[in-house]
Amino acid sequence: MIEIKQIEPTKANLRKFTQFQIDLYDGNPYYVPPLISDDVYTLMPDENPAFDFCESAYFMAYREGRPVGRIAAIINRQVNEKSGAKDARFGFIDFIDDPAVSAALLKAAEDWSRKKGMTKIIGPLGFTDLDHEGMLIAGFDELSTMATIYNYPYYPEHMEKLGYKKESDWLEFLMEVPDSIPDKYNRIAEIVKKKYGLKVLKYTNRKRIKMEYGHALFHLINEAYKDLYQYSTLTERQIDHYIDIYLNLLNLDLVTLIADSNGRLVGVGISMPSMSRALQKSKGKMLPLGWYHLLKGLKGKNDRVDLLLVAVHPEYQNKGVNALLFQDLIPYYIRNGYKYAESNPEMETNAKVQSQWEYFTTRQHRHRRSFAKKL
Repeated sequence: MIEIKQIEPTKANLRKFTQFQIDLYDGNPYYVPPLISDDVYTLMPDENPAFDFCESAYFMAYREGRPVGRIAAIINRQVNEKSGAKDARFGFIDFIDDPAVSAALLKAAEDWSRKKGMTKIIGPLGFTDLDHEGMLIAGFDELSTMATIYNYPYYPEHMEKLGYKKESDWLEFLMEVPDSIPDKYNRIAEIVKKKYGLKVLKYTNRKRIKMEYGHALFHLINEAYKDLYQYSTLTERQIDHYIDIYLNLLNLDLVTLIADSNGRLVGVGISMPSMSRALQKSKGKMLPLGWYHLLKGLKGKNDRVDLLLVAVHPEYQNKGVNALLFQDLIPYYIRNGYKYAESNPEMETNAKVQSQWEYFTTRQHRHRRSFAKKL
């Protein structure tokens, strides 16, 4: 017998909700756990500003009193208003390899969504694009990243058996960091600077970058990503929230801003040392020693860097601004001893983004998918 319980979004309940995933993947060498506190914060309506336009329900599956699965059902009203659709989302989904468990979890999410008037359910997606999205369908033997979902190979098999169909795919690439800036990038970057009057901006002071470009950075993300699949425009309250969280963590050497002659932000590239091994050692907890492993991950030796974000204003896309970003960032990668760079997920159909890696030695090493079903 599978028992499905809808759980109240208290801190204690959400810690158990998050801990289930960490326990399920215990000992898996490729899985990277989240920080439990971060996921709890994301899932709490009173804390996450995305709940200004989202609502959700959380379900856990039990067998003989033991947890065997979890799922979140989400409605993003902002995206639905923009698209005119009545789509629900499912996310934060994990389950043991038992079809009865996955079927019961998804039925709970479907029933809740149907009662809310939704006509389709899609996932895995989060509340916004800054949450994890896309179920892994290839690359199960590759180390995951801080920004992505890892799941067992049986997950997509269960989805297909339950009548879910492909909605959208993402690809990920592992690039070799070159010994020097590719000549082609140098040539393109110099042409772009002269032709469009663009300049590279670097900061060493967090307060200053927040004050001068904090909001502009996230407004640029909104503008650059507005037409992407299921994109949820960041509100001012979200932007204030993310400025405080993310800009305090970043190594400013790995943040490159591109501005036009009037100082308007037109491009940004943000990288971060891979936190995968550090998060594995922390097991999702800051205490007693999780903080030490995370600090070591940020400051210590690392052979891998995550390309968290590349955004270029639509007016300047396909004009070589990406070359300008990497002309600046590659020397920092080399100086820090990074051998590999992770692209993180890119839409399968986004040829513009994938073309920026053509001058690197790359390997397409992971593939993920969102699934959909009519209700």
